[in-house]
Amino acid sequence: MWQQRTLQLAPKTKGFHLITREVLDQLPEIADIQTGLLHLFIQHTSASLSLNENADPSVRGDMERHFRHAVPENAPYYEHTMEGPDDMPAHIRSVMLGESLSLPIGQGQLLLGTWQGIYLGEHRNNGGARRVVATLNGD
Repeated sequence: MWQQRTLQLAPKTKGFHLITREVLDQLPEIADIQTGLLHLFIQHTSASLSLNENADPSVRGDMERHFRHAVPENAPYYEHTMEGPDDMPAHIRSVMLGESLSLPIGQGQLLLGTWQGIYLGEHRNNGGARRVVATLNGD
């Protein structure tokens, strides 16, 4: 069984956001899969997907502070600046973190670790709504 659809994520502020529930709410058919995979792919070059801590929100804040330090806005060596000072850093952060995840499904649920959740890395000040292609495969 293969299924695919594009999920719409609500606009988020710049930073790291736990979106596991938002994703699962749009994929109720996961409950019918005994063994399978969910592949998520974000269709944007200025946002990212990753898997990380789902309990302590300070981790998401620390992630954002780290990336603001590691990939600053207004670096004098950026050439791609016409779309604003947050655009080139957003592209770099997206490349560093990635645009997709493959997650196992078992007995009708994602087989995430106890402290794992799906993160949207919103790397623009005003990124807007984001699209994620969700591909399900399983029995």
